[in-house]
Amino acid sequence: MFSYRDTLTRPAMRFYVFFFLVLLGFLYLSLGQGSYEDCCLRHVNSVKKHTIKNVVSYRKQELDGGCNIAAIVFKTKRGRFFCANPKDKWVQKLLEKLIALHTNTKV
Repeated sequence: MFSYRDTLTRPAMRFYVFFFLVLLGFLYLSLGQGSYEDCCLRHVNSVKKHTIKNVVSYRKQELDGGCNIAAIVFKTKRGRFFCANPKDKWVQKLLEKLIALHTNTKV
């Protein structure tokens, strides 16, 4: 009777096991790097007043992650996002306003 075990030698079996483990390792590494951040690529120069009035939330984008620029990402009532330079005066004023609104509503 013919068996599969007879066709493979011990070194060939070791090679296949090694190859499978290496392939499994590459698969693990590629899945781990599949996640990415949603980063701003540039800042807006100016924003219209009605857009500023419609801002409902924000988040900070730091340089320590995979992003190339520091930014404040604002979200409007319509669900749109725009990125601003955290060093700009109007951005700092808007942040103060949003922080004050959120601290007053969390009673």
